[in-house]
Amino acid sequence: MHAPAPTATPAPTDRATAWLRRRLGRAVVLSYGAALLVPGPGLWLRHSHALPLGPLIRLPVSTAPCLLWLVLFSAGLQVPVRELGRVLRRPSALLAGLALHLAIPLLVIPFVAVLLHASPDSDGGSGLVTAMILIVAMPVAAGATVWTGKGDGDQPTMVGLVLASTLISPLTTPLVIELLSPLLSGGYAGSLAASVHTAGGGFTFVGVVLPCAAGILVRLALPASLLGRALGAVVPVALAGSLVLTYVNASGALGSFIARPRPLLLGAALVVAALVCQLSFVLGRCAARLLRLDPPAASSLTLACGMNNSSASAVLITAVLPDKPHLLLPVLAYGLLQKTAANRVVRVRPPTVLRSIA
Repeated sequence: MHAPAPTATPAPTDRATAWLRRRLGRAVVLSYGAALLVPGPGLWLRHSHALPLGPLIRLPVSTAPCLLWLVLFSAGLQVPVRELGRVLRRPSALLAGLALHLAIPLLVIPFVAVLLHASPDSDGGSGLVTAMILIVAMPVAAGATVWTGKGDGDQPTMVGLVLASTLISPLTTPLVIELLSPLLSGGYAGSLAASVHTAGGGFTFVGVVLPCAAGILVRLALPASLLGRALGAVVPVALAGSLVLTYVNASGALGSFIARPRPLLLGAALVVAALVCQLSFVLGRCAARLLRLDPPAASSLTLACGMNNSSASAVLITAVLPDKPHLLLPVLAYGLLQKTAANRVVRVRPPTVLRSIA
């Protein structure tokens, strides 16, 4: 009688990653709480600091872009590129997702701008609209692939949407921003024009495309044994880095809120972020029904329409609007709300996934 085969014991890093992923929602809330109670370290990390490389050389380093680079490199390292063959053979969901990724901002943001124009805000809500534009112009969040896996969605389609929207973002992000900037009044139109220059001039390529592409190339180059070790080392560090990035961004927003409490602004940020998030998910759901996609592909399309890279939005706002940290409030709210909405999408299996967000 043969002895049973020994069960492989997960590596400590794998156990740590699984443990953190199960508690990621609570960890994000704790990051917000830490930013509210102890914003000092986060405010310090928001500024560039000189890294000494020798007696005469000092390299300026910004924490938030470095953390974003780490998170996106890890996302690229986890992308199962070889699964994309089936998507390319039947690209209807992929093409529909890319078209919606461009169309939804042009449908949702003008509607929200009209509603805010009647608000008592002196700028007609242009600050909140600016923040929302910089969110919806970003590529599909890499974290959407995690939610797709949890809901048994079409993972190759979601991977294709994340990759395609990221690769074309140096073109689409400035285009969406430029098309929507006429909705703004006051100095926000000029600030958004500066963000177009920044986004088109290298932010989306260096800060978004390059780290994701680097992770994919490393995955393709490494043999399976080394890839497992690399994932075990990089993924938990990147998860921790994403929490630090959340803390840094939240410190900027909540730190300014504590210094100058504006409850109406906080309430408006929550309402506007919730409205844009919900409309994006609903439009994705409706498009999936019109296209008569099978439930897994419909789930992936719905998630892709509602989940944008809010971390990249926060870094871009910090870069082009450093004097307006309050604009990070709707970005933080959207980041949390899109995860909540995604959880509702994947809470049930694909046959009922579309009804779950109705």
